[in-house]
Amino acid sequence: MKRWSKLQKQLYELVDESIDFKLHCAVYRMQSRRGSTDLPRYFITLADEIIFDYPKDFVLKSGGIKSLAEGALTKIYPYGNDISDIGELIREYIDTPKEELFAKHFDADEWGLANILKAADKRIGKKRLQILAKTGKIKRCKR
Repeated sequence: MKRWSKLQKQLYELVDESIDFKLHCAVYRMQSRRGSTDLPRYFITLADEIIFDYPKDFVLKSGGIKSLAEGALTKIYPYGNDISDIGELIREYIDTPKEELFAKHFDADEWGLANILKAADKRIGKKRLQILAKTGKIKRCKR
């Protein structure tokens, strides 16, 4: 868990303090007569409202996980999931230099997470954020 808290702390250093933005990573233990497994979850709250919820917003009733980028099934949750991929995307986002961040497209972002992070990032600034919104590079996530 030390690695997650370090990543979370580094992300919070980039987030605009004037907004109530929180990124959570949790693991819920599921036990049954047949065995047990962990159910991983990433979710983002803005002023206590959940605006991003993995896997809830991405897992289908069949258990498959839909990909926003491809519109296709990628894995069967919980045994196959994107938790480590999301962590890698957050790491890539944090490591992206300020000068490149405005125009960068994150190829591995199958969840629309980079747009949320850009909207909360104090390095981008409000004027650039308005430009991104006007050009359609940042869109409100539909729930």
